[in-house]
Amino acid sequence: MRIELPRLLWYENNTLEIDLPDDWDVEVCPMQGADRPLLSLGQMEAAILDPIESPRIRDLAEGKETAVIVFDDMTRPTRTYELATIVLKELNAAGISPEDITFVCALGAHGALTRHEFSKKLGREIVENYRVFNHNPYENCVHVGTTSFGTQVMFNREVMEADVKIGIGCVTAHAQTGFSGGGKLLLPGVAHIDTISHHHLDVEAQAPETTGLGKHENNILRRNIDEAAAMAEMDFKIDVIVNSRGAATAIFAGDMASVHKRAVELAKEVYVTRPRPSDKDLVIANAFAKANEMTIAVRLGVMALAGFTGTLAVIADSPEGQVVHYLLGRFGRSYGGRQHPVATVPESLDLIIMAPHLEKTFGDWFSNPGRITWTRSWQETMELLREKFSANTSVAVLPNATMQYYDV
Repeated sequence: MRIELPRLLWYENNTLEIDLPDDWDVEVCPMQGADRPLLSLGQMEAAILDPIESPRIRDLAEGKETAVIVFDDMTRPTRTYELATIVLKELNAAGISPEDITFVCALGAHGALTRHEFSKKLGREIVENYRVFNHNPYENCVHVGTTSFGTQVMFNREVMEADVKIGIGCVTAHAQTGFSGGGKLLLPGVAHIDTISHHHLDVEAQAPETTGLGKHENNILRRNIDEAAAMAEMDFKIDVIVNSRGAATAIFAGDMASVHKRAVELAKEVYVTRPRPSDKDLVIANAFAKANEMTIAVRLGVMALAGFTGTLAVIADSPEGQVVHYLLGRFGRSYGGRQHPVATVPESLDLIIMAPHLEKTFGDWFSNPGRITWTRSWQETMELLREKFSANTSVAVLPNATMQYYDV
């Protein structure tokens, strides 16, 4: 049986073909909206120029002197270059010059992007003609208030000092906040490390049962995000829904809270996994959209095994390696960020990770990466699986295991 999987989102965005034995019981479990048609540039522009509960960007920016465009980083599939050009036309129509428009990458606690990565996200023309800054979670943040959950909110100074604040991001299923998007571009996106740390550790500890993949209503982390984001007074937000290739299939633009509400309603339909796999002997999880955060695929994959026990093969084709993460990552042989380690490979799990661009620290988000079996190709992975499994093996394949979620 041959299965085609998307790979290398920010590179060739091509296809990986994997072959599985015909006598295995294989169930391919895609996200429901995998094949939704992409929007044309004209449709994108129409959505941005007809905003939800908000004036147009040019009307918001009329008479203002400076603007900032906040955008997400390489751990998100948003093709910012398609949308930023439309936003810039609106800002220029309002009389704001390129010298007074800056871009800030909402890294949260992730490592800084290089010029090469900025060009992938924004396009070469924007990088050459506008100042593009990485968010620094340790410096140049200003205090804007305190949430009811006790988070001292400090946001990026460049963002807070702009007369017009515009955000561009995407909504997918998320392992803690239920769904990404909305104010998450601000917290943790452009927040200080102390704000990020309190949010992830102290706030979640107040009601951990409300958080989790696809859990949106009454999620304590989302509520804290919404409170903090409101303090930033973002003028205009764009949230994108994507298909299995990371292409925009729906755009919601305008008032941040209204936009996110509408986007999540659609996201629940688009990213839900059909069929919902369970009690499998083997799960193959493709970490396509966030291959540089492949632990997300591990979490989704293990939930499809029988009693969290069995074999999980994760495909993590990430030429840049795993993203630098100052909160979750390891920064020495026995220590790391404030939330390190974020995960442990359970004894009941046989974890195989196919990493064609493997380096020694690839598995260091786990406390025990020594339990991982590493491969570099599907052929090598399949050799291991053939040794473990025979006819009638129950298998699930998750084509987009860093964007999908289960609704149960």
